[in-house]
Amino acid sequence: MDVHQLCITQSTKMLRNLAAWLEEAESFAKERDFEADRWLEMRLAPDQFALVRQVQSACDTAKFMASRLGGPEAPSFPDDEKSMVEVQKRISDTVAYLEGVTADMLEGAESKKVTLPFLPEGAWVTGEEYVVSFALPNLYFHVSTAYAILRERGVALGKRAFIGGMDVKGG
Repeated sequence: MDVHQLCITQSTKMLRNLAAWLEEAESFAKERDFEADRWLEMRLAPDQFALVRQVQSACDTAKFMASRLGGPEAPSFPDDEKSMVEVQKRISDTVAYLEGVTADMLEGAESKKVTLPFLPEGAWVTGEEYVVSFALPNLYFHVSTAYAILRERGVALGKRAFIGGMDVKGG
């Protein structure tokens, strides 16, 4: 398992995709004379996090994954974003942090003991179990939900916007 490729490269890609979806939502709002910051309080269901919390959670998942696997201490963000500008800054700050995590820092991370605040005291999982069973599914849950909130409200996002680009060789 190439931990850096799987965690850092993939998290960065999905956060950049999320930033692009939010830009598309801002354009959509502007075309309809709609205040774009209102997107942040929208949600799919009454008991589900609003868009702003989906973005915060996606960023937190990515930065904590990197930190727990051997990267530098994750930056702290106060969860007080109230505008699209502030949400975009959180994404860009998270991406900047991730870009500072090198493959060398994550060497051997798949077998590292990872403790999580919600596990019973003394319980741990391996880095690989953490990435595969929790961190990446959690990241995709939050970005997928953000995508769904925007899509359900009419923003013209398709599968290609969700998946983003690929590093294609040859051709």
